[in-house]
Amino acid sequence: MRTAKSTAAGRAEARPRPRPRGRPRNPAASASTRIDILKSAAAAFRRLGYHGATVEAIAAALRMKKGNLYYYFRNKEEILFACHQYSLDRLHEILDEVERSGQAPDEKLRRLIAAFVQTILDELHGTALFLDLEALSPSHLRTVIVRRDRFDRGIRRVIEEGMAAGAFARGDAKLLAFAILGAVNWIPRWFNPSGAASSEQIADTFSSYLIAGLRRCE
Repeated sequence: MRTAKSTAAGRAEARPRPRPRGRPRNPAASASTRIDILKSAAAAFRRLGYHGATVEAIAAALRMKKGNLYYYFRNKEEILFACHQYSLDRLHEILDEVERSGQAPDEKLRRLIAAFVQTILDELHGTALFLDLEALSPSHLRTVIVRRDRFDRGIRRVIEEGMAAGAFARGDAKLLAFAILGAVNWIPRWFNPSGAASSEQIADTFSSYLIAGLRRCE
């Protein structure tokens, strides 16, 4: 249970802060540092939960002063939002590549599932980003939902394409897409970065299993 003290601290971290003067002038270095911060934050969110992870802990993992972190993000909620945006940028990039590829539907779906798994496990260290939506501000939440829905619809289109081509059995493409996304979204809840299964093995196993369930029985 969160105490009044921890709740007050969480509200304080969520309040926007004015950006300090003297922001880095090198755009490439600034972008690299932002990504490092996101990865440190994602690891902290995974270990401690969003509310348990502090800005101090995120900065300390990078050997950075808390004040310096505010050059890049105004508060912890903005970091969480940037984590979502970072993941969604990657997923949309893969979705666009897949839709232009001309591959068979099952290969398209395999690439999308693998990219989804590896994005949430490798890019942002296994944090359950898609389960931390309640911590976002209303405007940030709307943005994330719209962008997440775009990826969801992409999965659905590939399933429908497979059904039309006879590669997948006929069914409710929307529900089947939800089943796939739900299975992958839950992986960060049990994934252990130091465990026996690598992200590549998990991606391969999940994609093979989920696609097999869609195939038409001969």
